[in-house]
Amino acid sequence: MPSSTHDRRDGTTTAGGGCLAAEDALRGVRLRGSADTPAWSAILSPEALAFVADLHRTFAEDVDALLRRRVRRQAELDSGVPLGFLPGTAHVRESDWRIAPIPEHLLDRRVEITGPVDRRMVVNALNSGAKVFMADFEDSTSPTWANVVDGQVNLRDAIRREIDFTADTGKRYELTDDPAVLTVRPRGWHLVETHLEVDGRPVPASLVDAGLFLFHNARAMLERGTAPSLYLPKLEGHLEARLWNRVLEHVQERLGLPAGTVRVTVLIETLPAVFEMDEILFELRDHVVGLNCGRWDYIFSFLKCHRARPDRLLPDRAAVTMEQPFMRAYTQLLVRTCHRRGAFAMGGMAAQIPIKDDPAANEAALAKVRADKAREVRDGHDGTWVAHPALVPVAREVFDAHLAGRPNQLHVMREDVQATASDLLAPPTGPRTLQSLAGCLRVAILYVEAWIRGTGCVPIDHLMEDAATAEIARSQVWQWTRWRAVLDDGTTVTPALVQAELARAMTRIAEERGPRTVRAGRFAEARELVERLVLEETLVPFLTLPAGDLLRD
Repeated sequence: MPSSTHDRRDGTTTAGGGCLAAEDALRGVRLRGSADTPAWSAILSPEALAFVADLHRTFAEDVDALLRRRVRRQAELDSGVPLGFLPGTAHVRESDWRIAPIPEHLLDRRVEITGPVDRRMVVNALNSGAKVFMADFEDSTSPTWANVVDGQVNLRDAIRREIDFTADTGKRYELTDDPAVLTVRPRGWHLVETHLEVDGRPVPASLVDAGLFLFHNARAMLERGTAPSLYLPKLEGHLEARLWNRVLEHVQERLGLPAGTVRVTVLIETLPAVFEMDEILFELRDHVVGLNCGRWDYIFSFLKCHRARPDRLLPDRAAVTMEQPFMRAYTQLLVRTCHRRGAFAMGGMAAQIPIKDDPAANEAALAKVRADKAREVRDGHDGTWVAHPALVPVAREVFDAHLAGRPNQLHVMREDVQATASDLLAPPTGPRTLQSLAGCLRVAILYVEAWIRGTGCVPIDHLMEDAATAEIARSQVWQWTRWRAVLDDGTTVTPALVQAELARAMTRIAEERGPRTVRAGRFAEARELVERLVLEETLVPFLTLPAGDLLRD
């Protein structure tokens, strides 16, 4: 869609009522993206924009304060102050309390599928046989304006059972009679939506994604006997959860919804958050239904928090498995914490995708999925994530067998788990190889190239890579280079070595994709950005921040 810049001041009635109120709310609202189609105009109606503007004016300064707090905490970590459980909130961890009862339609979440918000994915995921589909505006969606607005259109149509999709082959896809429960992951606090400004500054992307979704769909979902729910990403502590709780209460008041209508699951995917799980649940106790082990971002966060620690070098990316002691401590503590409070403990992502041309390799990949899911269900998790519809029956078979007719495992208390700060901070062990270094650079280039073209979820080597896995790849190379890691063959990782491997990665990509494809794509820009990210003196907090400057729409 062509972009445009214009103010919306037509005085249309807002959700709060009254033309004058709408006109006041829309003053200072500047839409830098297009709204030229009927579907887009409906999503970006004056009422909806006024609603988002209200969220921005109420909470943007609080978002800024929390982001500044993140910077201060990282500076403390860089100076040697360790992470740990908070002394000031010990009373929350030690006292007995439980979250609000979980609604009926969310009691069985044994398999959840996640993916971007494009129309084909929405239809196929809802029809996949999974219990829940998490429509993702964050790690698996490149935030072009078209992707963001079309995603809202797709969710609106799906909730009203008006969504369909016709493939290039002419085959038509429509929703089944029993689709998965829909939940939505907005972008994290650290991102802004550059296509929408209020009072001269871009709106926090989380408020755009959650605000538009709830404005258009909350009441429609209630009328259908369900309720709106969100997955909250990348929280770094209970104060960030407290802000989300205030946002949810504000939304409910503005939309005239009963208290506790909007339910949330929180991803524990940052190292600071694992020390505040009780506190996060407590802050959101009227809305939260569970926590999720966001394993890939968690590994990235472990590295990022320890960016100034040469004694915390990661081994090869493939060696940082769920069997590493620090990962076992994290996931089992999450189960214990959640079940003590009556909340779900959701397992992590299976990123494998079918290997259609190699049955033996495909079966080996599925065996890894089964083993991973068996570990989760034995540990007490109530459900798990998959990235591809073909993995839904594989994961469900494992959970069905263990649950034996029960919808969840809230009764499994795991009082045997005693995870200390030392357990959670123990560095992983394993090999460091040139092959892994080269692989990380190739994955980072391939992913960034796709992302800046507008694709946020990319199959590479039979794994579904998203922003979280790409973060591990580029930050691991940064860490090894910054601290001159010595590989198993005796090679020291230097900027010169990384530059040589970047050139080899580009050669390999040209051989795999073809020179014409590489020239037609945006590989040169992707390689340049990856090189900058891995050779910077200081680790860039999120690759999507500089990559966002390269998006075109």
